[in-house]
Amino acid sequence: MKLLTLNTHSLAEPDYEKKLHLFVDIIKKEHPHIFALQEVNQTKSESEVTADSSTGYKPCRGFHGPIRKDNHALRVAALLSESGCPYQWTWVPAKLGYGIYEEGLAVFSCWPIEETEQFFISKSQSFDNWKTRKIAGIRANGQWFYSVHMGWWADEEEPFVRHWDEAAARLKKHRDEGRTVWVMGDFNSPCRREGEGYDYIKQSGWHDTYELAEIKDSGITVGKAIDGWRESKDDGAGMRIDYIWCSRNIKVCKSEVICNDVNYPVVSDHYGVMAEVPE
Repeated sequence: MKLLTLNTHSLAEPDYEKKLHLFVDIIKKEHPHIFALQEVNQTKSESEVTADSSTGYKPCRGFHGPIRKDNHALRVAALLSESGCPYQWTWVPAKLGYGIYEEGLAVFSCWPIEETEQFFISKSQSFDNWKTRKIAGIRANGQWFYSVHMGWWADEEEPFVRHWDEAAARLKKHRDEGRTVWVMGDFNSPCRREGEGYDYIKQSGWHDTYELAEIKDSGITVGKAIDGWRESKDDGAGMRIDYIWCSRNIKVCKSEVICNDVNYPVVSDHYGVMAEVPE
């Protein structure tokens, strides 16, 4: 099984159209079973369109809002379908981004989506608050796969610990059912910062597929200064903050950073992470 996660930056990314098509080409070549995306935007002023089963769309439980014409997930799905590489997918917005985008999370599956789920992990549930955070997931092939975009460790209003505790508590029901759970995304928590978010997740009983991988690279997922880190001592460069976590200690054949100009072109301000595990 091949899993992929990427913070896309989507519509906010310079040269968006070119990078959209590059990313779709990567998906067609690698054909991950599941891929999770963050910062999946649509312009709030754009017209609404019909997204249904013909596009592979599965509405996320509890979400009844519109899908708009420039929705990044919709466009990815349409291009993949047109290329003979269809996926089922779901998307849910979490907050207003840059004052113009309805920003959310998406999960794509080559297997039929059996169930969907979304919930807030932040105290704030205001769409206008840029610190509002959600988690969104699907059940496919009997497992749960989630996309998440976390806040920062030291944020006084919306601390990382609160976000992860809420997520872990809500996901416990699936673990208790004996299902494997995957949490994939941008955790805004550098692995080298001892005693912060990365360590906190590990200590709560989750497993980093990068650490488990028999074959791996540097793991670096941010190669330059990016929003949210420009005033940090890390300054956003050379960090590993995007992860694929698993609820079980499983065999991982390979963990690879992609879209970093080593194997594939850069398509976002983050690089992607791809993990291969036995099915």
